[in-house]
Amino acid sequence: MSAPEQATPPNGGVGLWLIGAKGAISSCVVYGLAGLARGWVEPRGVVTEGDAFRNLPLAGFDSIVTGGWDVSSKSMSATVASLAQEGVLDGALVAAAALEAAGHESRVRAGILDGPAVGAADLDPEALRRAALGARERIDVLAQDLRDFREEHGLAHLVVVDVSSTEAYRGDLASHADLATLKNLDHAIDHGHVDHLPASVQYAYATFEAGAAFVEFTPNSGSSSPALREKAGAAGMPHCGNDGKTGETLFKTALAPMFAARALKVHAWQAYNMLGNGDGAVLANPANREGKLRNKDRVLEEILGPHHSHVAIDYVPSLGDWKTAMDFVHFEGFLGTRMSMQITWAGCDSALAAPLVIDLTRLCALAMQRGESGEMAHTSAFFKSPIAGGTHDFHAQHRALLHYVERALND
Repeated sequence: MSAPEQATPPNGGVGLWLIGAKGAISSCVVYGLAGLARGWVEPRGVVTEGDAFRNLPLAGFDSIVTGGWDVSSKSMSATVASLAQEGVLDGALVAAAALEAAGHESRVRAGILDGPAVGAADLDPEALRRAALGARERIDVLAQDLRDFREEHGLAHLVVVDVSSTEAYRGDLASHADLATLKNLDHAIDHGHVDHLPASVQYAYATFEAGAAFVEFTPNSGSSSPALREKAGAAGMPHCGNDGKTGETLFKTALAPMFAARALKVHAWQAYNMLGNGDGAVLANPANREGKLRNKDRVLEEILGPHHSHVAIDYVPSLGDWKTAMDFVHFEGFLGTRMSMQITWAGCDSALAAPLVIDLTRLCALAMQRGESGEMAHTSAFFKSPIAGGTHDFHAQHRALLHYVERALND
């Protein structure tokens, strides 16, 4: 495996702008794209490389150029070193894709702070400066970052994907007056009344201002409110989210339909999660953990009906980027016989998430190419809490994606 002579993507490519651009998921995306483009790695976990997608005009891996926002002053190399030590990134790939990684990091700009994050360690001074700007000026600066990125690289389409840490839960923002309509939100931004709004909402607003698609891969609010949905429609941009479905919730939504189909009564589904990466450290804070648990808790009731369900998350630093989930299912069969199933899932958080980020980038670019806008309902299989709503049954969600592909091929 040798390094390429250059890492400049062709004009007319797709821009992938990552929020949390120096974190573990972004690092796996950057190195993964380099490996995929040159055949150094197999497309394991990349859904859009399946046979059903073969004839779609999807962006090639070598046509995707990355950049992004981050609020940390740490270099991406520190993240990569940890991932390599943990066996997530292969040392040969890290060496061979050094040019692509350096190019990505040179395109990272300071992000904006989520209110409760102010005072956290290792903050980029420029992020602190941007936090002090007026609301409208802050939005304008973010939108200009995206416009500059698109113009500099001659990009045909631009997709912003939020893979940052989980924000502190602020209650039901959907009912907040400023987020009820676009007119209200515009007024709040113009008059500086947005300090209560999560950073993800401001990122989404700036994304649509710049004419880009938005993906909320975290439990953050992002573009899920009525005002931001209206903003996406006004901008003619597609968007999707929330909260990437990569591990325990993935197998829950795949297994739960089996119990329902076999008329087995689930009495209880207990789950315990352990994770040790930066996201785990953030989730050790009860306010941040609440937002994550709300998405993990709600998926089973729609499939199984009322039952006892509980999810717990603990931070275990020594696990690093590896997460472990243990589930106990107590169910009833014929003649009232009580039985149980125990499941243990151990996986690498970032290696599970990164290929889905690539998939969603390609699907967003395809949607823009097709002139589509608004919620991308066909992407629900990728999320714990799909913006467009609908079933949580993974199999039904995946069929919806395949139906979309079939329609796109026949148009």
